[in-house]
Amino acid sequence: MRAEHQIESDSYQEVASLLVPLGESLLLLPNVTVAEIVPVGEIQSVDNAPQWLLGDINWRELDIPIVSLELLNGQARPSINSRCRVAVLNTTGISDSLSFIAILTQGLPRLARVTASEIAERENVVKAPYDQLIVTWAGEQAVIPALAKIEQTYLEFSSQR
Repeated sequence: MRAEHQIESDSYQEVASLLVPLGESLLLLPNVTVAEIVPVGEIQSVDNAPQWLLGDINWRELDIPIVSLELLNGQARPSINSRCRVAVLNTTGISDSLSFIAILTQGLPRLARVTASEIAERENVVKAPYDQLIVTWAGEQAVIPALAKIEQTYLEFSSQR
């Protein structure tokens, strides 16, 4: 039996969000987190990069690090094919040196209008290291990623270069 915990908040009525497909899961991200969804272009390799850092992409004349959430979470390496997209994300502001970070996705995201009555935290579910919450929304299970932790992990790597 799965336990769920209702997420309650009086601070919003509805949050415009995106359901972003990964290999084995869906990410649930507020629209304000996502700067843009773009096709996968050329990924520039980064010297001595950990496996989870796929490289850098050029987006709006900026070099943006692209990471694999699957590899960060100890899962299999995702394939890069014509269905893949890149979600360029606004960062949380923990460092002025990192304005954006990108995540490789496995398809096109879908719009989601999330209300408090439709979303519930899944309890008794094992979270991966870079998962903030696992929730159900409109009957689907989704992951809210730990974006600040992803950023911090990247910043720790980049400070050693």
